[in-house]
Amino acid sequence: MRANTVAWPFEERVCSRVMRDDCHKDEQRCGWARGHDSLRVYHDHEWGVPEYDSRALWEKLILDGFQAGLSWLTILNKRDAFREAFVGFEPTRVAAFDEAAVATLLSNAAIVRSRAKIDATIGNAKAYLAMAEAGEDFAEFAWAFVNGRPLLGDGQHVPTQTQCSAELSKALKKRGFKFVGPTIVYAWMQAVGMINDHASECFRRYAV
Repeated sequence: MRANTVAWPFEERVCSRVMRDDCHKDEQRCGWARGHDSLRVYHDHEWGVPEYDSRALWEKLILDGFQAGLSWLTILNKRDAFREAFVGFEPTRVAAFDEAAVATLLSNAAIVRSRAKIDATIGNAKAYLAMAEAGEDFAEFAWAFVNGRPLLGDGQHVPTQTQCSAELSKALKKRGFKFVGPTIVYAWMQAVGMINDHASECFRRYAV
């Protein structure tokens, strides 16, 4: 626990979050977040918030890779199951997965059972560790593509990819990552706050 941090009882933390959600329930927000409570909560508390922790960035990149061809709501609903199945998305542990572990994952109906994506996750864990072994911090590597500060979108038009995401995608692939095409990478950059693509009318645009 950090110094000078008060640990609230669980009930108080839940109540506090509920009160915050109630305060913002009538706020204007991005269109994609208006159709489902889970998306609204994710949008209001996570999406676009700058993330600088390497492991957390890697986890989100993996989940965005699993999203390919699916909706984010599907992945969001399965996120806890993913975290359990992939042992907290600890790269060291995931990189050690063998065929028996893969077979267990493929039999787990609570996650997305794609052999290609599971194999890519194990390979991406190895790529992440290889970067660390070479002295390349994953967070510093990723944030360097936006010069260490979030880029602000125009609030009107949201592209599916950009030159920046294409360059980052290419750099990731060069390091051995898979399921990191420019579109997946752009969605990841939005989610982890490297790009602020909240709509101009969204109450979170200048809050993150």
